[in-house]
Amino acid sequence: MAINVIVPALGMAQEAAIIVQWLKREGESVTKGEPLAEIETDKARVEIEAPGSGVLANVTAAAGDEIPVGQTIATILALNEVLPKPAGVDGAMPRASAPSLAEASPSRHQPSHAASRPPRATASPLASRIAAEHHVDVSAIKPAGKRIQKADVQTYLQQQGVGNHLSGNVRLTPASPKARRLAAEQGADVVSIQGTGPGGAVLAADVLAAVARLTTTPTIEAAGKPDGLAMSRTWQIMAERTAQSWTSAPHFFLVREVNAGRLITWREQLQRRSAPNVTYTDLLVKLVATMLLEHLRLNASWSQGKLTLNDEIHMGIAVATEEGLVVPVIHRADTLRVGEIAECRHDLVTRAQAGKLRPEDLRGGTFTISNLGMYGMDAFTAIINPPQVAILAVGRIAQRIVPVNGQPSVQPTMVLSLSCDHRAVDGARGAQFLSALAAVIEEPLGLLG
Repeated sequence: MAINVIVPALGMAQEAAIIVQWLKREGESVTKGEPLAEIETDKARVEIEAPGSGVLANVTAAAGDEIPVGQTIATILALNEVLPKPAGVDGAMPRASAPSLAEASPSRHQPSHAASRPPRATASPLASRIAAEHHVDVSAIKPAGKRIQKADVQTYLQQQGVGNHLSGNVRLTPASPKARRLAAEQGADVVSIQGTGPGGAVLAADVLAAVARLTTTPTIEAAGKPDGLAMSRTWQIMAERTAQSWTSAPHFFLVREVNAGRLITWREQLQRRSAPNVTYTDLLVKLVATMLLEHLRLNASWSQGKLTLNDEIHMGIAVATEEGLVVPVIHRADTLRVGEIAECRHDLVTRAQAGKLRPEDLRGGTFTISNLGMYGMDAFTAIINPPQVAILAVGRIAQRIVPVNGQPSVQPTMVLSLSCDHRAVDGARGAQFLSALAAVIEEPLGLLG
């Protein structure tokens, strides 16, 4: 039975997504759970996974297309399954067999097409990389054989007057995938960037440094240009969403300094026993989730003038990436042990920074934690991630002088800042939640031990 591949919705406000690239071609066999395409939504760049196993067919969207949420962009056909063609003059619906798994495997990189489409030659990975570096659409290249090879791209570039300074040879610059993507977004040419990676490979940091040099050089020409630094779509969307949240949600902030001594002890015990990778963020996820069970108003959503109390607790973790801020979600955090939270958090952060998040990783968050303590920040206030109604900002643990039994004492403390949407949470409810959280941070073993 044919299975449709649709554009997923990652949030209540999402209306569309942009196809970044297809990771599979028409006619290729795919396995359930295997990445099919990379898309960019209003939250992040994620991969669409195959909803079933079979053969990819009927791809209707190309890279760069903006597709509404819920629209079908491809079909996965089972072995020997057929796909209907448009009706003919007599009203009949002719059918043609889709390539079977056995047929697709030997020619893995040869796409299948409906009879109405002219056959297109595929390109080797090396040819595709060279073409991408010079911003050339491989479909415009006529191959000498059945497949576009490096020599075909070189010939095309020479005919277009590109690469002559390289004595007729197109130089393939080694670069990381992230560096290539970043260079394309910033309008930079990786060929002109000096790489600092192994073998002179261009890294993402090299691209950022090159762009920074170009945009900060105080020349008359640069000063006269109206355009600033080109931002990634993820960053642009982040800017739009935070601006919308800041201007539409009436924020108020509550700040509380707490003693982190018992929190430090708890983490050390877990690290010695069975969870060496546990972080303070993991402990806070567990404690906040536990407190939200008693303060339901903080685990709510505000949308279209209506407040909805969420039945489950899905904790968002703010993660900084090169392309912008993303908030992957630890689902049902209150039901997980600290070790399970640590594993989930590590996996999400790793894939977020690699641009490999899945749609479900970003779906359904009900509360968010943003921890900048690892960057040395004492305290800060955060902007709410709509449609959530609150976010907790966490500063670093530092030795500070505080009164203990009327005497000054040096103690490890941390500053928590709670941002609330006043449409959903009043000052008293926010203060009650933050006070309860502070109490459990100062004595976590009594609650969870």
